[in-house]
Amino acid sequence: MGGGISGLATAGLLARDGHAVTVLEKQAVLGGRAGRWERDGFTFDTGPSWYLMPEVIDHWFKMMGTSAAAELELTRLDPAYRLWGAGPGEPTDVRTGRAAAMALFEAQESGSGEALARYLDSAEQAYTLAKKHFLYDPFATLRGLAAPAVLRHAARLAPLLAMSLHRFVASRFAHPLQQQILGYPAVFLGTSPYRAPSLYHLMSHLDLQDGVLYPQGGFAAVVDAMERVARRAGVRIITDAVATQIVTGPAGRRARCEAVAWRDGGGTAQRTSARLVVGAADLHHVETALLPQELRTQTAKKWRTADPGISAVLVCLGVRGELPALAHHNLLFTDDWQDNFARIADGRELAEPTSIYVCRPSATDAAAAPAGCENLFLLIPAPALPQWGRGGYDGGGSPMVEKVAGAAIAQLAAWADIPDLPERITVRRSYGPADFLDNVNAWRGSALGLAHTLAQSAFLRPGNANAKVAGLYYAGSSVRPGIGVPLCMISAENVLKAVRRDRTAGPLPEPHVPEPHVPAPSAATAVGAG
Repeated sequence: MGGGISGLATAGLLARDGHAVTVLEKQAVLGGRAGRWERDGFTFDTGPSWYLMPEVIDHWFKMMGTSAAAELELTRLDPAYRLWGAGPGEPTDVRTGRAAAMALFEAQESGSGEALARYLDSAEQAYTLAKKHFLYDPFATLRGLAAPAVLRHAARLAPLLAMSLHRFVASRFAHPLQQQILGYPAVFLGTSPYRAPSLYHLMSHLDLQDGVLYPQGGFAAVVDAMERVARRAGVRIITDAVATQIVTGPAGRRARCEAVAWRDGGGTAQRTSARLVVGAADLHHVETALLPQELRTQTAKKWRTADPGISAVLVCLGVRGELPALAHHNLLFTDDWQDNFARIADGRELAEPTSIYVCRPSATDAAAAPAGCENLFLLIPAPALPQWGRGGYDGGGSPMVEKVAGAAIAQLAAWADIPDLPERITVRRSYGPADFLDNVNAWRGSALGLAHTLAQSAFLRPGNANAKVAGLYYAGSSVRPGIGVPLCMISAENVLKAVRRDRTAGPLPEPHVPEPHVPAPSAATAVGAG
């Protein structure tokens, strides 16, 4: 159930393993949180936009008998991103590669270049350990935690789990912008640098050392490629199919999956027999809406204390004329980050200004906007409060959502020195926390999934199998290993392992896939990049 990234990934792997697979997707189009919207020649991604951990994405395609290079056209971004710190002024371009990152830090503060080199060494080591021992482990047992490599690094890993990312960074770097460069990836994890364990400093290995790619056509193209590959493997996909119940029957001391009841686009009740069911949707919805209380893995008490992660206000803008002041990825950081994140965690109204992310895909992808126009996607981190309401067209969303959207547009215009930006907008659509609840059944309107706090990471995160129902498995951003396109793909592999009863911790071996004769990822530099 669920035709998002994790649903398609799981369906494909199970089909390749010999299962007859049917995907039931609630919406009219596939993608889940990786949504899309088109209007007047503008094409918008309304979800993920950072292509990180490319080897993980490629691994899934290779498990399917192909490769990312064969299915996608990838472009390396230069700069990786551009950022403004605490107001209008000259932005900072962050370029990929150890040497470039060290040079940037050294130029900001003497001695910090070498400090960054040590930081990146630590980040790479943590990332390697995570991939080998934590991310691809469904934790059917905790045996993987006793692996020699894990025990060898246990004395170092324990403090990384106990210390916040912000504290870890601040103890090494005094420069405010450097702290923000190294702390902002916590948002990708649905949380803040004040709440994410410092083990997640591994994220800096991804953007500062590995680099940031862009799939031409955006993440809609990634979804389309996954659909294409899954269908080739024999997956049957039904859209406008709303699951209403996971039907179970007795199987000794446990229940067992028998079918999924669902309603088609015409409102007619349907039933698909299934001895193996994968809930590739928000875990809270799957368990509370589709299962009786006695078969749920998470209690009501657990949900009361769980952290849903951040939500967001999203704004899609079609703009007349070019915007050379912006790179492909842009970050606008306020100087009082602690207050910024505290407002989100506490469910308070955002300050003006606030920290925002701006994507300009038309800097790299000519198909994203009509000739002579630009495509902008703004993401403003916000509390997970569905009562903030829904977005709308041309400023017609709920008052709170449109207030946040309007303030973000004005902030971008001022900070990036684009004073006529509001007058040049020809297409505008917003999304609010209630849209995440309505569209993808996200618990409390979370934009990404359960936050990666200590209590919701690794084996402490909800698992990929329901111990009370034989044949029922879970994939997606609210279960192991967590948030983001690559981790959702890994969750699919964890389900495959659980079905196979495979308890190994690392990635499964890839079948041999002949390398296609395609060029290496091209480099894209945004117009006006310094």
